Amino acid sequence: MSQWMTLLQKEMVEMWRNFKWIWVPITFILIGVQQPISSYYLPQILDSVGNLPEGAVIKIPTPSAGEVLAQGLGQYTTLGVLIIVLSTMGIIAAERKSGVAAMILVKPVSYGFYVTAKWVGSLLLLWFSFLIGSLSTWYYTGILFDWIPAADFFQSYFFYGLWFSVIVTITLFFSASLLAPGMAGFCSLAVVIVLSLVSSSLSNVFEWSPAQLTAYANEILVNSGIPDGTLPASLIAAGVILLLLSLSVFIFKKKELAS
Repeated sequence: MSQWMTLLQKEMVEMWRNFKWIWVPITFILIGVQQPISSYYLPQILDSVGNLPEGAVIKIPTPSAGEVLAQGLGQYTTLGVLIIVLSTMGIIAAERKSGVAAMILVKPVSYGFYVTAKWVGSLLLLWFSFLIGSLSTWYYTGILFDWIPAADFFQSYFFYGLWFSVIVTITLFFSASLLAPGMAGFCSLAVVIVLSLVSSSLSNVFEWSPAQLTAYANEILVNSGIPDGTLPASLIAAGVILLLLSLSVFIFKKKELAS
């Protein structure tokens, strides 16, 4: 276990040296605050644009706090996903390409320890960054609109985080399978986009898809209740994570021993 903790500590230090502990949380905060602020000042923004006929009046219904917060967290499903993939795609592939992985694995280091330490380090960065980012969204929504109950917020945060954990694991899998970080990132984004599009387009068929967790999380914020498909989707997401993590260790070990 001490060997695994050493590898995790090395991963955390490496992310600090690459400034990931700085730029990723800051970027998540910027993503989080833009929706409630833009929603609140939208009438003033439209009015300042001008070029409207004289006497024209634009009436924009004021969105509920739940809708604003759901829209704010929804921003992470686009820009947030891109940041997650970009910050994770080279986690193994880059070290394999540079020879760092070979130097570490020359020692009696478990392949499973090596991969899972990187996975846990990435998840810690993700959950921390998403926490302060979503807290920023929640805070500004409460200040400008109304306060969402903390229980609803943290439930929504958890299910969003679970889907993002699936994305991290998908990226880790491709990073362990491919030598080029760019190709690993491209394949990860392609899989996530296809899965999201198919799940949203055929929501009745894929109601237990892990990609539906964000929709269920938004329903919690708007309707203050956990949808029926949330638990099965969460269990499948956990199963997908365990499967991909096991495959990542197996494929990485096989490729390293073959090289």
